Amino acid sequence: MNIYVSNLKFSMTDSDLKEIFEKFGPVQSCKVITDRNTGRSKGYGFIEMGDDEGVLAIETLNDKDFQGRKLMVNPARERENREPRYNSRVRPGNYQPREDRQSVVNELDYE
Repeated sequence: MNIYVSNLKFSMTDSDLKEIFEKFGPVQSCKVITDRNTGRSKGYGFIEMGDDEGVLAIETLNDKDFQGRKLMVNPARERENREPRYNSRVRPGNYQPREDRQSVVNELDYE
């Protein structure tokens, strides 16, 4: 079972989060999500553990106060398929092959 945990302290590490959930059973993986530019925690994470242990952890920890914050613990949803992001210079519909651009430049050539 994949579990989503939010409202974490920004100082929380993967091992801190794993320690909380190990009380309910073996944790297969644990990850606090961080900002790729700053490396700072975004305040949420994901835990993978067995189904029975996961359900017990969710029921026990959801809406519980932990280090001054009320944890929100829920089953994680599947990741949505999204359209790829495009570079601001190349957007769908704006791209022209180099030859076409050159012909436009030639047409606009001042005499």
